[in-house]
Amino acid sequence: MLVDTHCHLFFDELKNDIDGVLSRANELGVTKIICVGTDITDSIKSYKLAKKYNNIYSTAGIHPHDVEAVEGDYINELRNLLLNEKVVAVGEIGLDYYRNISKPISQKIMFKEQIELAQKINKPIVFHNREADEDIINILSDFQGLEGVAHCFSSTYRTAMELIEMGFYISFSGNLTFKNSHLPEVAKKLPLDRLLVETDSPFLSPVPFRGRTNEPGRTRYVAEKLSEIFNFDINDIASITTANAKRLFNIS
Repeated sequence: MLVDTHCHLFFDELKNDIDGVLSRANELGVTKIICVGTDITDSIKSYKLAKKYNNIYSTAGIHPHDVEAVEGDYINELRNLLLNEKVVAVGEIGLDYYRNISKPISQKIMFKEQIELAQKINKPIVFHNREADEDIINILSDFQGLEGVAHCFSSTYRTAMELIEMGFYISFSGNLTFKNSHLPEVAKKLPLDRLLVETDSPFLSPVPFRGRTNEPGRTRYVAEKLSEIFNFDINDIASITTANAKRLFNIS
């Protein structure tokens, strides 16, 4: 059994064939899926999918790209969603200095506000980090007892270990499988009990499907890459990463 710890099922490419998507995932051994919100609207869509399907869980949060589009009392809207049992984390939150769709100062303010919410309601965070290592570390360092995951990790070994030492998990997506990726060298030096797998679908389809619409079932190809990196049986990787996901997100 595998858990896709990060995907976006509300995109039309997946939503319009959701039963097929879930069936293909099950065939590949991906039996639990966490659908991650990126704004209020998509967080609601994610929750509705989680309510409809037993094997889907959801999150609620504002992605760094979307922070300047937020209106009204967004924190209370998120809190109301997060009170539901199947909404398992605050996310996708974080910082993105690569595309800078939102001003860095706006991103940092809303990142902190959402972390504070996570602490108040005792739920983990799912955070995005693109070319913002220093600020991510500095902000997270200000919060004690916080749990969460660096989703779709693409940074350095040093950053990964700083996050792990702070108590966070590292999640790898399809980019782990890309030719000439530095991520296998990072992954092999990390403790397996701190690793998760994901697709970030419909994005970042792994080899041999790179460039196509991604699906949760392809979590298996990320797990297979980890099994190659660690020289472990795929079933062992599945067991370890699934246990990690269940522990972090408090799912049965």
